[in-house]
Amino acid sequence: MDHFLNPPQPEELNLENVKYEKKDMVATVTINRPRVYNCLNFQTLREMTRAFEIASWDDEVGVVVLTGAGDKAFCTGADMKEQNNEILERPRNYWKWMGAFIEAHDKLMNIGKPTIARLNGMTVGGGNEFNMNCDLAIAADHVYIRQVGNSHGSVAAGGATQWLPLIVGDRRAREILWLNEEISAEKALDWGLVNEVVPYNQLDDAVDNMAKKLLQKLPECVRYTKEQTNFWRKMSFNQTVGHARDWLTVHTGAYETHEAMRAFNEKRKPDYDMLRQRMATNDSYEHLWGAPMLECNECGTKDIPEHFKHCGNCGAPLNK
Repeated sequence: MDHFLNPPQPEELNLENVKYEKKDMVATVTINRPRVYNCLNFQTLREMTRAFEIASWDDEVGVVVLTGAGDKAFCTGADMKEQNNEILERPRNYWKWMGAFIEAHDKLMNIGKPTIARLNGMTVGGGNEFNMNCDLAIAADHVYIRQVGNSHGSVAAGGATQWLPLIVGDRRAREILWLNEEISAEKALDWGLVNEVVPYNQLDDAVDNMAKKLLQKLPECVRYTKEQTNFWRKMSFNQTVGHARDWLTVHTGAYETHEAMRAFNEKRKPDYDMLRQRMATNDSYEHLWGAPMLECNECGTKDIPEHFKHCGNCGAPLNK
């Protein structure tokens, strides 16, 4: 049984998708899925929560660094394979996945110690939300940051809609959230999304230097300063993320989400024009084959999609 007076050490943990390391009073949590650009499946989120919890208990840890494995990606948000295989056809499962996502954010935000995002590669979607949850961020110069929800069937309401206006200002936040364009490391620095940009081969030194500066401050004063400066972040997040969790669960069953996910799997853009045309012509926008509104006069089958010309049960022609 865990106890806060005797927190587990890195070698005692059984983590598969996350690495937890300690050295010189700095704990490093690494999302260790480089082959899939360090995206977040349910297991990874649970392991991140575990690592953050242990770091919060450990008085041998004064600073926590969050990063991704390799040099391609810090984190690219939700694991789209898991979303497609285990959630898309059963939208209720999204509520469970986002619960783990929120829990990981809560543990990170309430870790009681300063946190540094070590941005080693592209920082996309939910990955940028974990970047923003950290207190400070240092990026390699090849990094870009991007929110993608409005292009891929989601809403970035797990931190981005709440925190981007606080960090970069309202108009820039809308540009990032609505246009889904890449933000270069230089622009991210100019806009306040990161504190420092360095060449990749200097990234570790820059993070170490920042951590050493933080360790030369009073730990209880730092902890309470963190709590106070998190006031607006916590208020905006806590008052909206539960609603977002439920809405996103419901919207996972929407046709536009299916089209966006299918487009991602087929490595193409969603057919935005088709979707808007269906809406403009008063066709069903919510269902692929139209609203389930027809009834078969031959066999009595009900709730047949309005675009069907024959009954899927008996094959009889349908009269609209």
